[in-house]
Amino acid sequence: MSSVLTSFPCPAFPFLSACFESDAVIDYLFLGAGLALLIKGAGYLVAGSSSVARRLHVSEFIIGLTVVSFGTSLPELVIALFAGAANSPDLIIGNVVGSNIANILLVLGVASIIHPLSATNSTVWREIPFTLLASAVLFAMLNDGFIGRAGASALGRADALGLLAFFVVFLYYVAQTIKGEKDRERVGHHEGHGTGRSIVEIVGGIAGLTIGGRIAVTGAVNIAQSWGMSEAFIGLSIIAIGTSLPELATSCVAAYRRNVDIAVGNVVGSNIFNLFIVLGISGVVRPIPFNPVYTLDLIVMISATVVFFVFMFIGHPGKTIQRREGGVLVLLYAAYMTFLIYRG
Repeated sequence: MSSVLTSFPCPAFPFLSACFESDAVIDYLFLGAGLALLIKGAGYLVAGSSSVARRLHVSEFIIGLTVVSFGTSLPELVIALFAGAANSPDLIIGNVVGSNIANILLVLGVASIIHPLSATNSTVWREIPFTLLASAVLFAMLNDGFIGRAGASALGRADALGLLAFFVVFLYYVAQTIKGEKDRERVGHHEGHGTGRSIVEIVGGIAGLTIGGRIAVTGAVNIAQSWGMSEAFIGLSIIAIGTSLPELATSCVAAYRRNVDIAVGNVVGSNIFNLFIVLGISGVVRPIPFNPVYTLDLIVMISATVVFFVFMFIGHPGKTIQRREGGVLVLLYAAYMTFLIYRG
């Protein structure tokens, strides 16, 4: 455990160091505490950010696609930055790929079981295909040998800058969407709480994400080492599910309250943020070596996005994921988790 701490110092939190000298039980407690702080911090950040967005008269779909999805994706970004500092690239890739798979199969599946999720024409023909394009671009960037480029497979700084450039295109699209909205008056009736409270929630949320991310990564790496499990497995399963819990909670509550635009926009936007911002920033800070074991998981991520798109045309009425399709998504995720356990 000391080797991890040596490569991942935490001078800002000296009171934590003594805890890491204890036995493996502490690792599980710290992993749980870290994930809890991530979830709580994301919740505060989403609440505060959403309140500010509503005061700016932004529609619920845009809130879900941008503000909420950014807030729920911050745990992935925090985990990625801390994992990079700990020289654990497998946790970075595994967290993003695993979270995107969980967002589509688990989050959308459970939310649509609660209430069928309908999507707008722009979501079906623009946002979902854009997510699919992002996944395909990432696959090409990470599999240098597969597409005929020389050298070891990795997400270099040039690749990371390319991902950030794609995100700029996404922001331009969002800006144009906001500009063309016709429903500003309806949104204006749903004001958030006070500005002061919103700022406190945003600051508190960021603090929770930062501390929780530091604790969760250290605990996860130590558990992986003590059990002989690969960081790839930890990233794709425990960390991925943990950082997807904010998306799950947000989308399920939104579905229960019949705010399907937020439920769908949250998942689509979160996946875009994970691919472009989380990996983009992480790759700029430090190039990310690619473990070939993730090739199959990248294919699963792309396939899940394709299934998401196809399900928009299977349900009745159209462009809706019904409870039946939601159940299929959850079963697919259970099958994927079974595969991960078998692979180890």
